[in-house]
Amino acid sequence: MQIILLDKVVNLGALGDVVKVKDGYARNFLIPSGRARRATQNAIAEFEARRVELEKVAAAKHAEAQALGEKLAAVTVKLSQKAGVDGRLFGSVTNHDVSEELNKQGFKVAKSQVRMPNGPLKNVGDYTVSVNLHTDVTVDVNVSVLGETA
Repeated sequence: MQIILLDKVVNLGALGDVVKVKDGYARNFLIPSGRARRATQNAIAEFEARRVELEKVAAAKHAEAQALGEKLAAVTVKLSQKAGVDGRLFGSVTNHDVSEELNKQGFKVAKSQVRMPNGPLKNVGDYTVSVNLHTDVTVDVNVSVLGETA
């Protein structure tokens, strides 16, 4: 299916690109989320008329993500979990726990934006977790896991 992108999509294209994707990906994800439209002659003409407006909105989102990223870079998230004497946690620290703590500190971060490349944190210590705020803005956040004795 030919679609026109209304937003930058990772590994697919930038704003205004006409790309061919599988029908299910377009119908079930890109079009309902507002990231794309079918690439008909009318849709392409309408997009060209609105191109400047859409570029301004995309630039504003990018600038907002960069500003939030600069603030987040200086933040250290401290989480405490019950742990054994050897430093292993009873349970683990997940991306949900990190996003919840960031939201308590005043940063609006969704669970899906927190990326843990090595999986959940299962030991006491200091870790680096990446937060993907925008397709072009990724920030590393320090997470300090503290152990509570049971």
